[in-house]
Amino acid sequence: VHHVEDVMAFDFASRSRPFILKSIAYDPVHRLDLTPFPFGPTAEDREAMRRHVAALPISPSNPWILQELVEGEELCTHGTVVDGRLRVHLCCPSSAFQVNYAMVERPRVREWVERFVGELGLTGQVSFDFIEAADGTPYAIECNPRTHSAITMLDGHPGLADAYLGPDHEGEPLQPLPGSRPTYWLYHELWRLLVRERPRRSTVRVVLEGRDAIWSVRDPWPFLLEHHRQVPVLLARSLVRGRDWIRIDFNIGKLVEAAGD
Repeated sequence: VHHVEDVMAFDFASRSRPFILKSIAYDPVHRLDLTPFPFGPTAEDREAMRRHVAALPISPSNPWILQELVEGEELCTHGTVVDGRLRVHLCCPSSAFQVNYAMVERPRVREWVERFVGELGLTGQVSFDFIEAADGTPYAIECNPRTHSAITMLDGHPGLADAYLGPDHEGEPLQPLPGSRPTYWLYHELWRLLVRERPRRSTVRVVLEGRDAIWSVRDPWPFLLEHHRQVPVLLARSLVRGRDWIRIDFNIGKLVEAAGD
């Protein structure tokens, strides 16, 4: 959709599911907005919907998509692919703001990914977001052509380099080793404790049962520099410039700003 009228003219009545609007370009603010459309049958509802859509930065140079809102469990995957063959496959429960990763087995999701990359003969990184409906049907809702931060679950895996660079093989895609622990970002978990985002016992369990995604005794610098240099510098710079920010994303070491990327 390129204009408000594209949304207002859409035939919602012929569809069984509600819809959401999603920015094609990454939008750090509106990416969490899952407002269902249409608003309702009355003239007042349509006018409220028009005002809502008009407030969004939709334009011919910044088009959005109107997407069916499928209910179910949200999942994210990471795949490393060479000549259409899936060499690494990770699948995790997901959320709009993802900072925790734990491997789950979803055979139908993996089959979908294998068929997709195989038919296109892809080589590279493919990271999908899925909604798994109540009947187990996976619906792909997004694909990012990059390495996913879920790759942290494979830290220390002896076969990871070969999966990227080694010769072709007929075996199963690489997955976390048995006994691998879920990953988290420690400072984000500390923040959850401070603001009581969830029960303290749950956060303590996450920390005790998992491991920090970037901490390593052999190489502590990434952990130390991100949390004690990079993030403080970003906060100080934002304060000096008088710029507002929404949250600290410890996953990728940045401040999420309303006008950010």
